[in-house]
Amino acid sequence: MTVNITSIKTSSNGVWEGDNPLDYAFPLLIVQTTLILVVSRFLAFLFKPLRQPKVIAEIVGGILLGPSAVGRNQEYMHRIFPKWSTPILESVASIGLLFFLFLVGLELDLNSIRRSGKRAFVIAAAGISLPFTLGVGIAYVFRKAIDGADKVGYFQYLVFMGVALSITAFPVLARILAELKLLTTHVGETAMAAAAFNDVAAWILLALAIALAGNGSDGPHKSPLISIWVLLSGVAFVAFMMVAIKPAMNWVARRCSPEQDTVDEAYICLTLAGVLVAGFMTDLIGIHAIFGAFVFGLTIPKGGDFAEKLIERIEDFVTGLLLPLYFASSGLKTDIAKIKGGKAWGLLVLVISTACAGKIIGTFTVAMMCMIPARESITLGVLMNTKGLVELIVLNIGKEKKVLNDEAFAILVLMALFTTFITTPTVMAIYKPARRFSAREHRRLQSSSDNSKDELRVLACVHGPGNIPSLINLIESTRSTNKASQLKLYIMHLVELTERSSSIIMVQRLRKNGFPFINRLRRGGFHDRVAVTFQAYGQLGRVNVRPTTAISPLPTMHEDICHVADDKSVTMIILPFHKQWRRINDHEEVENVGHGWRGVNQRVLKEAPCSVAVLVDRGYGGGAQMTPGPTSTVVQKVCIIFFGGSDDREALELGGRMAEHPAVNVTVLRFVQKNQLDGSDLMLRPSPNKCRENSYSFTTAITNPQTEKEQDEGAVTEFKSRWEGMVEFIEKTESNIVEQVLIIGKSGDYDLIVVGKGRCPSTMVASLAERHAEHPELGPIGDVLASSGQEIVSSVLVIQQYDIIHSDELPVSKITCGEFGCCDGGGGGGDWLVFWKAVVAVVWRLDSKQRGNGGAMLAGGTDMMLLGGGSSVASDDGRQRCW
Repeated sequence: MTVNITSIKTSSNGVWEGDNPLDYAFPLLIVQTTLILVVSRFLAFLFKPLRQPKVIAEIVGGILLGPSAVGRNQEYMHRIFPKWSTPILESVASIGLLFFLFLVGLELDLNSIRRSGKRAFVIAAAGISLPFTLGVGIAYVFRKAIDGADKVGYFQYLVFMGVALSITAFPVLARILAELKLLTTHVGETAMAAAAFNDVAAWILLALAIALAGNGSDGPHKSPLISIWVLLSGVAFVAFMMVAIKPAMNWVARRCSPEQDTVDEAYICLTLAGVLVAGFMTDLIGIHAIFGAFVFGLTIPKGGDFAEKLIERIEDFVTGLLLPLYFASSGLKTDIAKIKGGKAWGLLVLVISTACAGKIIGTFTVAMMCMIPARESITLGVLMNTKGLVELIVLNIGKEKKVLNDEAFAILVLMALFTTFITTPTVMAIYKPARRFSAREHRRLQSSSDNSKDELRVLACVHGPGNIPSLINLIESTRSTNKASQLKLYIMHLVELTERSSSIIMVQRLRKNGFPFINRLRRGGFHDRVAVTFQAYGQLGRVNVRPTTAISPLPTMHEDICHVADDKSVTMIILPFHKQWRRINDHEEVENVGHGWRGVNQRVLKEAPCSVAVLVDRGYGGGAQMTPGPTSTVVQKVCIIFFGGSDDREALELGGRMAEHPAVNVTVLRFVQKNQLDGSDLMLRPSPNKCRENSYSFTTAITNPQTEKEQDEGAVTEFKSRWEGMVEFIEKTESNIVEQVLIIGKSGDYDLIVVGKGRCPSTMVASLAERHAEHPELGPIGDVLASSGQEIVSSVLVIQQYDIIHSDELPVSKITCGEFGCCDGGGGGGDWLVFWKAVVAVVWRLDSKQRGNGGAMLAGGTDMMLLGGGSSVASDDGRQRCW
């Protein structure tokens, strides 16, 4: 059906007047945009485990929606993506592309390129020149093998093909390096510098290609003199931007700095308009509008708040909404059906092989000549072969200029997809740094307290400035005033790496992403508010403070934390809880940083090479910050709740360290059973199928209840003798421990309540095993105190002691003796074997004097027993025990 473009209306009058909205431009654009976003986001979710860039999902989504898949249905294509709507969709998408290239220019720091050195320049030159040279042969083959390709001038075709094969997508490469934690490695830094050189060269070559292309195969042959004028005008445009506009933008950035009270909205609006004007000027010259936006982005100062404010204004809208339209439209224009026959598929294999070989061999050879080890050299080659965003832009311009026809376009799009898709898995296969934790001692407070002269090493993690006051109070309260005992504090600012351009700018600016490294604050170094605040605290309190920043995707953030903890031999990691409570006008408000951060805490608790403490902050210290040192006028009241078990003993050890501080009043509240026989029939059966999101998990390790009791009594006795007269010690005999714990939390008598996680629980804590858990990673008691709506006013610190034997945990179910039947009344010597069906075998060694008949045996000294699903087990005396 032929449509007169002038007859197309923007909006309909509605279905009640008989109009079909899909026949009108704006409603159809809404439908197209929604469909593209839904499909691309769904594919991005599917590709996420493969660590693929989002652009892959967007292109594949466009291919699926286009003539290669769903678009084979002509009725669908005529209704949803009619030809008359293509200019409208691409115009809207091009606005997104224009501002995206502005962001790319904003990311690219020319000063860092100049500092990169000759080696990165030589590697980039080799990575461009060899593929570009091979592009000469590919262009010759394409012009012979593809119908209609020879209608375009050979030189124009050659330049476009060379650029398509030699380009490296700087934004995509930055994200891949950041996700693989390679940015601060030698390989990562070299790849980033070489890609930056490559990016600049690619845009120059692209400008040349566009200048030479004209209208491709359409229109009259143009004079070579026109191309020269286009190139000269482009050079003049770049010179004008750097000489005149860049100083002006520096002045604007200074005017919008925090020190100035200038309203910066007008400057930001003018800057965004400047992007459009720069795009118009290069389009007027004869170079694509995106080149102007890119150059304008280079003129913006990279440091300071102005660039960040610009990104905040446009980033989410451009990269989240408009840019997917552009790359999806690339997929819509890609018709895989155009690749017909063995010859066409052979061309695809040839292009992929040539592109990969040119990049990898060229980079590898020069890297080896620069004395870079072979494994790093081949990794550099694979990284430099990343295509993606910029490649698709080049191909779309080639198709728009009629240089590339449908078949050539489809082949090159698939080449770009393939080379980008294989980058991450290939690099992970050949250059994945080992991340095993070394086996070192003194990874918990209890073991490190034997030598008071050992310095206490703590790694404290923060999400932002809101965590600072309570964390400083906690650190100060644990700091011994004994000069022989020192504190070394490592501060890690946790920053999420997202698809946003601002994340990559942050990574480049800090260059502390690989695995984070620790360094002193120096002039020109890392100077964010978090680090500066803790550095001031370290100077006042004479505490050794080392700041760092971890910029990672949330699923791998725990690797950064655990790596630094292992590398620096820290004794304890302190994590901020993902919720933070504040009381405003007697009303409790909760700030939730997100479920993803909760997952970070859960993974650290599981994999940490030392003890871990999670701080549930409800305004610890009431906003008053303790003065560093023994002269603090702010007195903190701390309560240690003790039930028993390794985690509770670690909490007790921390309480002892707090008791040394003259400004901290410590109270130990020990819960004991009203009757030792009350818990005799309590048994827990492992339930691996239970939902871990709302069920507590307990250790699967072999435990001896009698030994645990002896260790508890020993820890309490030592604590009393060591801190007698300095610590208030209270014993409570209660049956309803949840109610009592809530009373303590609501009373407001304590600024901080310290509890153990309870992975190897006493009978009292085990009785809460089937209580619905809101935050199971905190354990039963910690969860009670951290739950919402309970009017708790005290902050809570939940401690997990490092013990490798307790690293495996499972949810459990409570059972009683009558549920499984105690059918053996005999005693006997030897070990009891209790099997967890298809999970693990657990052994309790019971002395013969502890053995009794049936349930009496359990009452003799066993607080808790974990039982499996088997119907019977045999002891070593050959007698059958029925459970």
